[in-house]
Amino acid sequence: MKIVLTILAALIAVIVLVLLVGLALPRTHRASSKITLAQPPAAVWPVVRDLGSLQGVWPALQSAKRLPDAGGREVWEENASGMMAMRLIIEESVEPKRMVTRMDVAPDAAFGGTWTYELAPSGEGTALTVTEDGYVSNPMFRVVMHLMGVHHSVDGYLRAVGTKFGEAVTPEHVK
Repeated sequence: MKIVLTILAALIAVIVLVLLVGLALPRTHRASSKITLAQPPAAVWPVVRDLGSLQGVWPALQSAKRLPDAGGREVWEENASGMMAMRLIIEESVEPKRMVTRMDVAPDAAFGGTWTYELAPSGEGTALTVTEDGYVSNPMFRVVMHLMGVHHSVDGYLRAVGTKFGEAVTPEHVK
Protein backbone atom coordinates (compact mmCIF):
# COMPACT_ATOMS: atom_id res chain seq x y z
CA MET A 1 0.00 0.00 0.00
CA LYS A 2 2.90 2.34 0.78
CA ILE A 3 4.29 1.86 -2.75
CA VAL A 4 0.92 2.73 -4.31
CA LEU A 5 0.70 5.93 -2.23
CA THR A 6 4.27 6.87 -3.18
CA ILE A 7 3.53 6.35 -6.88
CA LEU A 8 0.29 8.34 -6.58
CA ALA A 9 2.08 11.19 -4.78
CA ALA A 10 4.80 11.22 -7.47
CA LEU A 11 2.20 11.39 -10.26
CA ILE A 12 0.40 14.26 -8.55
CA ALA A 13 3.70 16.07 -8.08
CA VAL A 14 4.53 15.68 -11.80
CA ILE A 15 1.09 16.98 -12.82
CA VAL A 16 1.41 19.98 -10.50
CA LEU A 17 4.93 20.67 -11.80
CA VAL A 18 3.76 20.56 -15.45
CA LEU A 19 0.83 22.84 -14.58
CA LEU A 20 3.14 25.35 -12.89
CA VAL A 21 5.53 25.31 -15.85
CA GLY A 22 2.58 25.83 -18.21
CA LEU A 23 1.33 28.77 -16.16
CA ALA A 24 4.79 30.33 -16.42
CA LEU A 25 4.82 30.02 -20.23
CA PRO A 26 3.23 32.84 -22.26
CA ARG A 27 -0.31 32.31 -23.56
CA THR A 28 0.57 33.77 -26.98
CA HIS A 29 3.33 32.83 -29.37
CA ARG A 30 4.75 33.73 -32.77
CA ALA A 31 6.53 31.22 -34.97
CA SER A 32 7.80 32.23 -38.38
CA SER A 33 9.68 29.98 -40.80
CA LYS A 34 10.86 30.40 -44.39
CA ILE A 35 11.83 28.21 -47.33
CA THR A 36 13.06 29.02 -50.81
CA LEU A 37 11.65 27.06 -53.73
CA ALA A 38 12.92 26.85 -57.31
CA GLN A 39 9.39 27.58 -58.54
CA PRO A 40 8.21 31.12 -59.42
CA PRO A 41 5.51 32.77 -57.23
CA ALA A 42 2.89 32.15 -59.95
CA ALA A 43 3.44 28.38 -59.53
CA VAL A 44 3.62 28.42 -55.72
CA TRP A 45 0.56 30.63 -55.15
CA PRO A 46 -2.09 28.08 -56.26
CA VAL A 47 -0.68 25.52 -53.81
CA VAL A 48 -0.70 28.03 -50.94
CA ARG A 49 -4.11 29.45 -51.86
CA ASP A 50 -5.88 26.07 -52.11
CA LEU A 51 -6.00 24.86 -48.50
CA GLY A 52 -6.72 21.32 -49.71
CA SER A 53 -3.76 21.10 -52.10
CA LEU A 54 -1.46 19.34 -49.61
CA GLN A 55 -3.76 16.39 -48.86
CA GLY A 56 -1.69 13.24 -49.21
CA VAL A 57 1.57 15.23 -48.96
CA TRP A 58 1.34 16.82 -45.50
CA PRO A 59 0.91 14.02 -42.94
CA ALA A 60 -0.80 16.38 -40.46
CA LEU A 61 -3.61 17.12 -42.95
CA GLN A 62 -6.14 14.32 -43.23
CA SER A 63 -8.71 16.26 -45.25
CA ALA A 64 -9.74 19.75 -46.28
CA LYS A 65 -12.88 21.02 -47.94
CA ARG A 66 -14.34 24.34 -48.92
CA LEU A 67 -17.49 25.33 -47.05
CA PRO A 68 -20.04 28.01 -47.93
CA ASP A 69 -18.75 31.54 -47.44
CA ALA A 70 -19.59 33.31 -44.18
CA GLY A 71 -19.83 37.06 -43.90
CA GLY A 72 -18.39 37.46 -47.40
CA ARG A 73 -15.29 35.45 -46.53
CA GLU A 74 -14.10 32.09 -47.80
CA VAL A 75 -14.37 29.27 -45.23
CA TRP A 76 -12.54 25.94 -45.16
CA GLU A 77 -12.73 22.93 -42.86
CA GLU A 78 -9.53 21.00 -42.18
CA ASN A 79 -9.20 17.73 -40.35
CA ALA A 80 -5.75 17.42 -38.87
CA SER A 81 -4.35 14.14 -37.65
CA GLY A 82 -5.32 13.47 -34.08
CA MET A 83 -7.53 16.56 -33.82
CA MET A 84 -11.10 17.58 -34.43
CA ALA A 85 -12.20 19.52 -37.50
CA MET A 86 -11.02 23.15 -37.62
CA ARG A 87 -12.79 25.92 -39.50
CA LEU A 88 -10.47 28.39 -41.18
CA ILE A 89 -11.48 31.76 -42.60
CA ILE A 90 -9.51 33.47 -45.35
CA GLU A 91 -9.10 36.96 -43.88
CA GLU A 92 -6.89 38.33 -46.66
CA SER A 93 -5.77 37.13 -50.07
CA VAL A 94 -3.50 39.19 -52.33
CA GLU A 95 -2.41 37.13 -55.34
CA PRO A 96 0.42 36.03 -55.56
CA LYS A 97 1.92 37.72 -52.50
CA ARG A 98 0.05 37.25 -49.25
CA MET A 99 -2.72 35.30 -47.55
CA VAL A 100 -3.96 35.35 -43.97
CA THR A 101 -6.09 32.57 -42.46
CA ARG A 102 -7.75 32.67 -39.06
CA MET A 103 -9.10 29.79 -37.01
CA ASP A 104 -12.84 30.28 -36.52
CA VAL A 105 -13.08 29.47 -32.81
CA ALA A 106 -14.96 30.73 -29.78
CA PRO A 107 -13.20 33.39 -27.68
CA ASP A 108 -12.71 30.86 -24.85
CA ALA A 109 -11.28 28.14 -27.12
CA ALA A 110 -8.28 26.09 -25.99
CA PHE A 111 -6.19 27.47 -28.87
CA GLY A 112 -6.46 29.63 -31.95
CA GLY A 113 -4.77 32.23 -34.06
CA THR A 114 -3.74 33.15 -37.58
CA TRP A 115 -1.29 31.99 -40.23
CA THR A 116 0.17 34.59 -42.58
CA TYR A 117 1.65 33.30 -45.84
CA GLU A 118 4.03 35.64 -47.68
CA LEU A 119 5.52 34.91 -51.10
CA ALA A 120 8.37 36.96 -52.57
CA PRO A 121 10.50 36.46 -55.66
CA SER A 122 13.94 35.05 -54.86
CA GLY A 123 16.13 34.80 -57.94
CA GLU A 124 14.24 32.49 -60.31
CA GLY A 125 12.26 31.02 -57.40
CA THR A 126 10.11 31.98 -54.44
CA ALA A 127 10.77 32.70 -50.79
CA LEU A 128 7.75 31.44 -48.85
CA THR A 129 7.42 32.61 -45.24
CA VAL A 130 4.65 31.36 -42.96
CA THR A 131 4.02 33.06 -39.62
CA GLU A 132 1.79 31.60 -36.93
CA ASP A 133 0.44 34.13 -34.42
CA GLY A 134 -1.37 31.97 -31.94
CA TYR A 135 -2.51 31.40 -28.41
CA VAL A 136 -2.84 28.36 -26.18
CA SER A 137 -5.16 28.87 -23.22
CA ASN A 138 -4.63 25.56 -21.41
CA PRO A 139 -1.32 25.59 -19.45
CA MET A 140 -0.85 21.82 -19.93
CA PHE A 141 -1.18 22.23 -23.72
CA ARG A 142 1.36 25.07 -23.61
CA VAL A 143 3.93 22.67 -22.17
CA VAL A 144 3.19 20.13 -24.91
CA MET A 145 3.49 22.83 -27.60
CA HIS A 146 6.85 23.99 -26.24
CA LEU A 147 8.13 20.41 -26.02
CA MET A 148 7.14 19.83 -29.67
CA GLY A 149 8.52 23.24 -30.63
CA VAL A 150 6.49 26.33 -31.52
CA HIS A 151 7.59 25.96 -35.17
CA HIS A 152 6.38 22.35 -35.43
CA SER A 153 3.20 22.96 -37.46
CA VAL A 154 4.60 25.72 -39.67
CA ASP A 155 7.73 23.68 -40.47
CA GLY A 156 5.63 20.62 -41.30
CA TYR A 157 3.53 22.70 -43.69
CA LEU A 158 6.60 24.17 -45.41
CA ARG A 159 8.24 20.75 -45.82
CA ALA A 160 4.99 19.51 -47.41
CA VAL A 161 5.00 22.42 -49.89
CA GLY A 162 8.56 21.48 -50.82
CA THR A 163 7.52 17.85 -51.28
CA LYS A 164 4.60 18.94 -53.47
CA PHE A 165 7.15 20.49 -55.84
CA GLY A 166 9.62 17.59 -55.52
CA GLU A 167 12.08 19.73 -53.57
CA ALA A 168 13.77 18.83 -50.29
CA VAL A 169 13.58 21.94 -48.12
CA THR A 170 14.76 22.81 -44.64
CA PRO A 171 12.69 25.55 -43.00
CA GLU A 172 14.67 28.43 -41.57
CA HIS A 173 13.28 29.90 -38.34
CA VAL A 174 12.84 33.62 -38.86
CA LYS A 175 11.11 34.43 -35.53
